[in-house]
Amino acid sequence: MKIATLVALVASGGLLALMGGIWVSTQMTGPGDEFAECRMGTVAGGAETIGGPFTLVNAAGETVTDAEVITEPALVYFGYTFCPDVCPLDTVRNAETTDILEEQGHSVTPVMISIDPARDTPEVMGEYSEAIHPRMVGLTGSEEQVQAATQAYRAYAKKNDSGDDYYLVDHSTFTYLVLPEQGFVEFFRRELTADEVAERSACFLDKL
Repeated sequence: MKIATLVALVASGGLLALMGGIWVSTQMTGPGDEFAECRMGTVAGGAETIGGPFTLVNAAGETVTDAEVITEPALVYFGYTFCPDVCPLDTVRNAETTDILEEQGHSVTPVMISIDPARDTPEVMGEYSEAIHPRMVGLTGSEEQVQAATQAYRAYAKKNDSGDDYYLVDHSTFTYLVLPEQGFVEFFRRELTADEVAERSACFLDKL
């Protein structure tokens, strides 16, 4: 297991960050957005440029689409099971967020999409997800399926080929809040606590 690196690059006094090749700003969105008061950031090109359909494989080895996975609000994260500290910390944070929101009456599904399908088989993803949270959904797939999903969310992933089975994968570490009807609505940096992610997520969920 090796450490996945955070690829967010902060510039312009911390107001802008590079997110998987896209620029995001900490400014609020303009009028006409039903979630405007909830958003802490805007995405260049609009939120509609992130997310979309995907076809992956679940822990049971079944091919599933985004519509079958995201049937309720979801916290979507791109990572891999061989990651020793970043991914476990982030997914546990998302699991804690899920429990906090449940206590508030909101049902949310934590989702992890593997960026390392060569090692993350459906069985591996199932074991990992079960260890993190009973409702967590672990997804993998072919290289092409994973790449398509990663690109759809404009996430970043790059394998560092060390010539053995212990390579690491550099990747972005954002968590995406995705709603069944609206799609992607917000992203959360890994520095946020479970309470902070829950509070910001609840703002969106209260409007559904």
